[in-house]
Amino acid sequence: MIRFIFLSLLLTNYLFGQTPSAGRVKRHIEKLASDKMNGRGTGSPENAKAASYIARYFKKYGLAPLGTDGYNQPFTAKISRVVVPDSLRQATNVIGFLDNGAPYTIVIGAHYDHLGIGRQGSSLETQPAGKIHNGADDNASGVAGLLELAQYFSKNGVKEPYNFLFMAFGAEELGLQGSRYFLNNPTLPLEKMNFMVCMDMIGRYNPERGVGIGGYGTSDAWPTMFKGVDSTIKFFTDRPGNGGSDNASFYAKQIPVLFFHTGGHPDYHKPSDDPDKIDAKAEEAILKLEIRILENAMQQPKLSFTAVK
Repeated sequence: MIRFIFLSLLLTNYLFGQTPSAGRVKRHIEKLASDKMNGRGTGSPENAKAASYIARYFKKYGLAPLGTDGYNQPFTAKISRVVVPDSLRQATNVIGFLDNGAPYTIVIGAHYDHLGIGRQGSSLETQPAGKIHNGADDNASGVAGLLELAQYFSKNGVKEPYNFLFMAFGAEELGLQGSRYFLNNPTLPLEKMNFMVCMDMIGRYNPERGVGIGGYGTSDAWPTMFKGVDSTIKFFTDRPGNGGSDNASFYAKQIPVLFFHTGGHPDYHKPSDDPDKIDAKAEEAILKLEIRILENAMQQPKLSFTAVK
């Protein structure tokens, strides 16, 4: 009896360790959005370091590389919103595959690039050049969520009825270039994809607003997946799926999407988007909400796409 209790406690502690953790979320964001990362601008050495950081965790979680060069899918991104001498820059998507032997795959994505030191456009700072735009919420928070979900589904001891494709997109801030490149050069057939979940800016939870979940109208089946789902945080759904982030690229290819976001704030696209403003505990709750929805979705057949009008 004592041995049974001991083994049960070990199993409980093991499974608890795989669920999303505010502590790990905080550590990922502090790493990716530190001043040493110089804002992870596309083409920068720090952007490449961020890609390597993500790939290391994909390897740690046992995900199979599904880029064109290991976990990486390199591509050339172009800066077009401002005039710079080096408008063409090397970028990469980081792609890991959890193969459950299933016919269809769920895509989980987040972009890891940001605005660098304010010389690639899109900053809302009055004089941005030379100032580090850390991008803690946009989008180190989404990458932290991506890594937490990769850990959960790869280490929960369950062989799910769908495969998972975990993707960290490059050059999103330059116009969704990483996700568009992947969809035009897929390393997994698009017809094998069930739906896509995107996380962008999930670190600044406002309890009055709640977390928004876009894309609710992109499949007639989504209401079934949300039935009976509750959470410790407030959330609401929105029908459109063609805006906000990389989910728009998948929507354009007629793949159902969900887009998780906690909304805008005064630090958006400014140097003041720093790690100390992140609500990691709320992000943990958001990720647990996502898991509930995903687990409901995996009990259903492949979703059909619905265009939102």
